[in-house]
Amino acid sequence: MPELPEVETTVRGLARVLDGRRIARVEARRPDLRRALPDGLGQRLTGALVTGLRRRAKYGVIDTDRGDSLVFHLGMSGHWRIDPEEIGKHDHLILETDEGRRLALNDPRRFGSLDLVATEEIDEWPPFAALGPEPLDIVPDELKRRLAGRKAPIKQLLLDQSIIAGLGNIYVCEALHRAHIHPKRAGGSISMDRLKRLVPAIHDVLEEAIAAGGSTLRDFAAPSGELGYFPKSFAVYDREGRACPCGGEVRRLVQGGRSTFYCPKCQK
Repeated sequence: MPELPEVETTVRGLARVLDGRRIARVEARRPDLRRALPDGLGQRLTGALVTGLRRRAKYGVIDTDRGDSLVFHLGMSGHWRIDPEEIGKHDHLILETDEGRRLALNDPRRFGSLDLVATEEIDEWPPFAALGPEPLDIVPDELKRRLAGRKAPIKQLLLDQSIIAGLGNIYVCEALHRAHIHPKRAGGSISMDRLKRLVPAIHDVLEEAIAAGGSTLRDFAAPSGELGYFPKSFAVYDREGRACPCGGEVRRLVQGGRSTFYCPKCQK
């Protein structure tokens, strides 16, 4: 599933083509993805001027001058393609700009989503209202407050989007490893000293992944078609049985139905 760095990479790629441009044509090539497409999608977007693009957690947002924002979620396999040579069967939404550029939302598994939300009300839109703070904005004091009294493992709490919004499995594994925190440690028991290691580790992992274009594991590619190269920097994720830089051996366990990779020697 595309995570925060992949969505950020996507938004930045789309901005180069869409920001400040008018949407000349919209073609919805099926009525739904994970759920039905918004009513009047084509009519409401055709002719609209794109006034900005941004990311919230794992969602991308395209703002327009009509007071509507197109909110997309890439689901398990979604990605945007810029100026594809051919339109394929998994290209479910086509946008064309006033300068003749074409963008296609490709989603083979159709677990993604598209919504049109009033821009001025977007913070109160239920999926956004339920989200915690952005991980790149979180500070140790706020994370300490959000974890207070929680007995669940820190790995699962960091994946809870109401506690911190946008973190996914890959980057939580890597951040916990950098901070030398065991993924099964109870979230509420983690000291401030450890959180002062964890928060910068979260920031660094995400910023490095964004700079590398994200992580291409199966389906993800940036709108330009380039693959993400952050997997070359993985210390523990998907490295079960391999050596940790500390000399230990990376292990795998399952938490909440998700694989967790960690080093028992340096993560306590």
